[in-house]
Amino acid sequence: MVCGGFACSKNCLCALNLLYTLVSLLLIGIAAWGIGFGLISSFRVVGVAIAVGIFLFFIALVGLIGAVKHHQVLLFFYMIILLLVFIVQFSVSCACLALNKEQQSQLLEVGWNNTNSARTDIERNLNCCGFRVFDPNETCSSDCFRTHQCQPCAPIIEEYSGMVLRFVGGIGLFFSFTEILGVWLTYRYRNQKDPRANPSAFL
Repeated sequence: MVCGGFACSKNCLCALNLLYTLVSLLLIGIAAWGIGFGLISSFRVVGVAIAVGIFLFFIALVGLIGAVKHHQVLLFFYMIILLLVFIVQFSVSCACLALNKEQQSQLLEVGWNNTNSARTDIERNLNCCGFRVFDPNETCSSDCFRTHQCQPCAPIIEEYSGMVLRFVGGIGLFFSFTEILGVWLTYRYRNQKDPRANPSAFL
C-alpha cells in the first residue's frame, strides 16, 4: 500500500529528521574525538566540522518540531532550507566524483600551501615530510625527520585522495537524495489536513 496518509507522511518526516539528528551528532562527535586524541590539531577544520554538525542539527530540529506540530511556517522554512542544502550538496558531491588525478593534485597542493596546522597533522600521521620534495632544512613533526629518511607526502596523499573523494562524493550524493525526499515529503505533508483537527479549520 502506498504511503499517502497524514500519519504516514508525518512518521516518515519524523524518521528522516531523526536520521539527520543522528548524523549531526555523529559529525560533532567525530570532530571532538579527532581533536581529543590529537589526530587533528587544526581548530579551523574542527570548527567547520562542528559548525556543519550544529547547522544540520538545528535544521533537523526545525523539521522535527514542524512535523510533530504540523506547523505550516516551520515546515515552509524547513523545506526552503533543505532545498538550498540539496542544491549545494548535490553540486559538491558531483564535483568530488568528477575530479580527475591532475585536478586532485592541484587542489591538494593548494590546500597544503594554505594550511600550516593541517600540514603538521598530515606529516605526523602519515610519517612524511614536505609535499613534493623532502627538504631536511625545513622543520617537520614526523618521526622519520630525526633520521632524515622521509619521503614526500604527495604520493601518499594522492594514493588515498581518489578513494576518499569517491567515498565523500558517494555519501554526499546519497544524502542529497534523502534531502530531496524530505522536500517532497514536507511539501505533501503541508497540504494534508490533520484528520483529528476541526474539519472547518483552515490548514
